[in-house]
Amino acid sequence: MIEAAIEQSVAGGRLAALAALTASYAEPSALVVNGGRVRTIAAGHYTVTGLSKLVHLGEFVAHRSPNGLHLGEVVRVEPDLIYVCPIEPGEPIGVGDTIIHQGAFRVSPDDSWCGRTINSLCEPIDGEGPLEKGQNARSINTTAPPSMTRARVEHGFRTGVRAIDIFSPLCLGQRLGIFAGSGVGKSTLLSMLARAEAFDKVVIALVGERGREVREFIEDTMGENMSKSICVVATSDESPMLRKMAPLVAMTIAEHFRDQGDNVLFIADSVTRFAHAIREVAVAAGEPPIARGYPASVFTELPRLLERAGPGVEETGTVTAIISILVDGDNHNDPIADSTRGILDGHIVLDRSLAEEGRYPPINPLASISRLATKAWTPDQKTLVSRLKALVHRFEETRDLRLIGGYRPGSDPDLDMAIKQVPVIYDVLKQTPGDDPAEDAYADLANALRAAAGQPVAQSAIARR
Repeated sequence: MIEAAIEQSVAGGRLAALAALTASYAEPSALVVNGGRVRTIAAGHYTVTGLSKLVHLGEFVAHRSPNGLHLGEVVRVEPDLIYVCPIEPGEPIGVGDTIIHQGAFRVSPDDSWCGRTINSLCEPIDGEGPLEKGQNARSINTTAPPSMTRARVEHGFRTGVRAIDIFSPLCLGQRLGIFAGSGVGKSTLLSMLARAEAFDKVVIALVGERGREVREFIEDTMGENMSKSICVVATSDESPMLRKMAPLVAMTIAEHFRDQGDNVLFIADSVTRFAHAIREVAVAAGEPPIARGYPASVFTELPRLLERAGPGVEETGTVTAIISILVDGDNHNDPIADSTRGILDGHIVLDRSLAEEGRYPPINPLASISRLATKAWTPDQKTLVSRLKALVHRFEETRDLRLIGGYRPGSDPDLDMAIKQVPVIYDVLKQTPGDDPAEDAYADLANALRAAAGQPVAQSAIARR
């Protein structure tokens, strides 16, 4: 109605068209097609009348202003009122402004997106020109494939990180969490895992990251691997809606490539900040908190996102998800960590005390578990890892005893072996992002143990290093 009036005014200069246009703005009850009016404005959300029968929860609306259209998500629907959280903070909005129903937010991924960096609205932020749209538009709020139609997880792959390849090996289609407090090394480990050669595509969601780290991650960490990667960025200063959308958009892109038959690596850093964004949106909509400040919708959205990863239906590819979980106060039983651990197929625990000792990556091999490790290990490797864990456990549980001089060599053969071999094992597990990925972690470990025992060492990655 408004657009038609403007066209009539420009074409014929008719005063009647201008009068109709002015009247449509001046009269609060007048509505455009699929549109409503702003009724109230509050911090974090605004309410709209006239759209309750047209919209659904999670759909998008657009606010019409002199600067253009500004998107917002419907977070609550009442009989005569809807609650909208704006996408852009500080958006100029006034009571009586026009709101247009837009529907579900859709993404149209394309192979040409590889090597690009985009925001949560699928707008390029790398200065390399516009994105080409693919043929299939997909909603960012889809559901996982039915469980009985999905392919089985069967095949292991090499990450190049020795601590993981030996103690917690991964499989294509697995979902793994990296649990750690702030500043322990989650992002560094994720950058090392992103270099794995087993994947056709890599999709990265940087949620709530520091703005200065984005270019460092893309240009330094990813490097040449960025040619097969797509990075979706929502920095910490952006609105909670954009931080909430970033992993949803990234997962939708990963699903697109999976359905084409590719093996995709999905990396999210971090899911905790995704949960924080959901909490901000839910509290603004009036949802009460139920667990340490988190509303119920957080524990609904987390499994909906994570269950979308994994193998697709038969004859398609896989989405292997590696996500980081920020453990508040190093408490591994906080609500987000505890809920996420129950959904995932394994967890890697980063220990602050190991980082303080200078052991990187600071992976605790005894606390880290891969639920699909048996599909990646051979029987001999499984036996070996069990023996290695027993030695590490024996070494750690007697640390205080040895420090006070209560250990006598020869009294316990297992402890004697642990004291000789565990420091060598720890040294082999040390790895930095600047090191080349390990080609054969078991060969590296065997050569190090042979060298410590004075035996001949075979040529391997650790020998070449």
